[in-house]
Amino acid sequence: MQFAVLGALSASHFVNDMMQSLLLSIYPLLKGEFTLSFAQLGLITLTYQLTASLLQPLIGMYTDRHPKPFAVAVGMCFTMAGLLTLAYAHRYEGVIFAAALIGTGSSVFHPESSRIARFASGGSHGLAQSIFQIGGNVGSAVGPLIAAFIILPHGRTSIATVALVTVLAIGLMFRVALWNRNQHMKAAARRQAPTCQVAAYPARTIAWAIAILVVLVFSKYFYLASLSSFYTFYLMTKFHLPAQTAQIDLFVFLFAVAAGTILGGPIGDRVGRKRVIWASILGVAPFTLLLPYADLTWTCILTFVIGLVISSAFSAILVFAQELLPRRIGMVSGLFFGLAFGFGGIGAAVLGGLADHYGIEFVYRLCAYLPLLGVLTALLPEIGPKNGEDLAQDIGGDRTRLRPAAPARGS
Repeated sequence: MQFAVLGALSASHFVNDMMQSLLLSIYPLLKGEFTLSFAQLGLITLTYQLTASLLQPLIGMYTDRHPKPFAVAVGMCFTMAGLLTLAYAHRYEGVIFAAALIGTGSSVFHPESSRIARFASGGSHGLAQSIFQIGGNVGSAVGPLIAAFIILPHGRTSIATVALVTVLAIGLMFRVALWNRNQHMKAAARRQAPTCQVAAYPARTIAWAIAILVVLVFSKYFYLASLSSFYTFYLMTKFHLPAQTAQIDLFVFLFAVAAGTILGGPIGDRVGRKRVIWASILGVAPFTLLLPYADLTWTCILTFVIGLVISSAFSAILVFAQELLPRRIGMVSGLFFGLAFGFGGIGAAVLGGLADHYGIEFVYRLCAYLPLLGVLTALLPEIGPKNGEDLAQDIGGDRTRLRPAAPARGS
């Protein structure tokens, strides 16, 4: 495993997602400055998330055939441009355009970064994805602190100063891209294809498994949208907390998300992805159902547990999908990162509208039932703890022995 490469990817992911989380974290500032409704705030998130979600699978499909290692640095440039636009926007439309630029940065950065992480994994794919993703989640957790202690006290234009940190990440990604190119990634992928494609899955099994994983991602990120976008307003409305204190509580939740992310991948390598998905999505349901009726202390405790548990699912879901389609790593990575952003954006827009009409507390009572969709995990095929060599359970009920992939010609 190339820990230096994974560390650089994680560090850049930290900077990328920290900067992107500023957009959500300064919603109270934007709401007051531009006199926005919850629905308009949701539209900002929708613009950002949809830009990322729609482009990511397309970019992933393209880079499967034409790898672009320097795309990771280009993505960071888009993110920096979006932040500079956000810092100096004078109208609501400018904020929307900034959100679109930030989303484009995500769409370019994530598919190729995920591919490089798998390439540098040394076979421990879950651990590699967790190392890569932990940087992003810690960055998302730190974003609200920057908003609370730098942006809110000093004004929106201070985002421009903070955005200069992306220059460091661009430099790191340029070095990683050089390493990736020097390793002749395309030739190495062809040589290593037989070890990656460890099983031949029936097309129906793949289709149904991907569909179920999509539903599980929907349940996870629709619920997370209710917390990441509106948790500060929930605390301010229900418990009358000041904005700065609410931002700190949001940081605690996002920190729990980061901690859970690092656990999901390596546990999935050892005990199997399906078990992790079971525990992460369905297992969080009791806590989400209790949350709307908790006092302030228990709200903080429950949201910490929810963030810790539910966040462990994504590494397992992503690697599960990559094992189903081992020759489409870029497309699969782009698809599921894109779905994560897209469902989060749609969730923010829909839930923002509901909050305007029925109140923010209604949103949390409604979303509490989303993790119950985790029961669909029972329909996923069985994949072995590490390499997927175990017997698969066909979703339609037929048990089919997986055959090792045929060796590539000339090997």
